[in-house]
Parts: sequence; structure tokens; C-alpha cells
Amino acid sequence: MGEDQPTPVLETVVPADFAGQRVDRAAARLFVDHSRTALTRCLKSGALTVDGEAVKPNWTLSGGERLELRPEPEPVEDWTSPQAAAFAVLHEDEDVLVIDKPAGLVVHPGAGNPDHTLVNGLLRHRPTLGGLPRAGIVHRLDQNTSGLLVVAASPAAHRRLARAIRGRRLLRRYVGVAEGLLTGGQIIDRPVGRDPFRRTKQRVRKDGRPARTKISLLARFRAHTHFAAELETGRTHQIRVHMASIGHPLVGDKRYGARGRLPRAPHPAVMLTVRNFNRQALHATELAFDHPVSGARLHLQSPPPKDLAELLAVLQQDLEDHDDA
Repeated sequence: MGEDQPTPVLETVVPADFAGQRVDRAAARLFVDHSRTALTRCLKSGALTVDGEAVKPNWTLSGGERLELRPEPEPVEDWTSPQAAAFAVLHEDEDVLVIDKPAGLVVHPGAGNPDHTLVNGLLRHRPTLGGLPRAGIVHRLDQNTSGLLVVAASPAAHRRLARAIRGRRLLRRYVGVAEGLLTGGQIIDRPVGRDPFRRTKQRVRKDGRPARTKISLLARFRAHTHFAAELETGRTHQIRVHMASIGHPLVGDKRYGARGRLPRAPHPAVMLTVRNFNRQALHATELAFDHPVSGARLHLQSPPPKDLAELLAVLQQDLEDHDDA
């Protein structure tokens, strides 16, 4: 019998100009073949050390330290197991499904979420999807964005839907709540690419991929704006990045700068609802496209889920109370 091979040790010295950085962020730049999620896991388990000592991910570096990494095996992504998942099917035929995804459900297996995703739920609902690329997924929603998603259910539909998305022939409309007061609608045309310092974030950058979002105003409250967004491109985190780039991050989106902004002298209900809103306030509310096989126009809508509806109701009541004051 052969002996297990020892885990290889990767070593590097922290450059002087990394002084002041968190170790998890620095490690992501120094060990580029490993995801930040995996590196954070290694820091917590002691498989990534600083000068031989285990430290927390937020440890501040001084420069010159020796980092040692003993890589841990990445969880195997499971694209084949049917598993229970909570979602609603709004339309289904031989070629297409339209799903209403709740916030919190990851669309497909990936780093940190190897299984129990929408894909696994779809395989339980319709096992034949396992014979399609990516189980029929042709576009995605962020884990904490709720709403409508189209899934191909046949090879022909998969090819044609993918082409329709590339050709921008799917109407994808979102509604959200942003911090601050927008003065009106606009088109945000700013390229988006990965943040070089945080691998899980995107940012506006000159060398990014073209990204256009059409924003329209739905309602203004005292310190927040209810808006609609239509995607002309489909970059990762596009709406979240674009809204943050104009100074109006989404309520609850701490990753992109939300600070729990409140109106002056807020009612306690406003304070509790805004401060406890624990996801980005964004919902994919409308989806329209030509059926990839029959050609019939499909137009589906999903009202805001309970948490977003409650946020809007509280902000509206706050506005009315102060208008009467």
C-alpha cells in the first residue's frame, strides 16, 4: 500500500507595502491560485499561519512576515444530486421553466456552497435537467437577491436562450430600495470588473467589462429611494455596484457600502426595519422573452417578497406621518 503524500507547504513573505492590510486580503493577493473563501477557512483552522502562529482573518500585517499555507482540499461541488430546495415554479413546459427564487438560496454549486443549491432543487423537481449544461441555468441571481430566473429544459432551449441573453433580448427588470434620494432616472454606463483587493467583490474600473443599467424612479421617501432597474448587460453584482458607484448603495448591502442610513427623527419601526434588513434590498420582479421553441411571448411578474414589502410599507408610513406633522 502506498503512503499518503504529505500536504505541500506554500510559503511567501509579506511585501513591505502590504503593511496595514488584513491578512485574509493580503493572502488572497499572494496565493492567487486559492479563493479567499478557502484562505479564510485555512486561517480559521490554522492551516494558514503568520510567522508560525495561527491568527484571525482580520489580523493586521506589518510587512515582512512569513506566511505558510497548507492547502486544505476544496469541497467537491455537487451538480448531480437531487436535493430539497425552496422555490416556486411560475411557468413550466417541455423547454422552459421560470423560477421565483427566495433570498438566501444559492443558484448553483461553487466555493463555500458545494450543494443544497437551486440546481440541486431543480434536479429533484425535474431530473432530466441533469443532461443539460449547468443543469439548464443560463443566467443567475445573487444568493441574497430574490425573484425571477429562467431555466432551459431542453438542448434547443438552452442554445437559444443563451443566444437571447447575449443578444440582450430578455427583459430583466428589478426593483430595489437604495439609501439616499435619487433626483430622477438615469442610465449608468460604467465598466465593471473584479475588485483587485477583495475577490468576492466587483467594482467600477476602466479596464472592466462594459455594463449598462437603466434606473427609473418609483418613489422617494425621506432618506431612501424606491427604484426600478433594467439590465442591458449582465455583469456580476451589476446593479449593486452601479448603485453604490453613484452614492446610493442598496439598503442592507454592507458589502457595497450600505450604512443603515435613517431619516431624521425616525419612528422606531423604521429604525428596526432598516437596521435589521439583512440582505441587499433587490428583487427580480419582471421577466419577458420570446419562448425559445414556440416563439410565443412570455411575460412573468413576481411581487416583492414579504421582507421588501414590509420595508417599503414602513418607509411609506414614515413619509406620510411626517407630511402630516
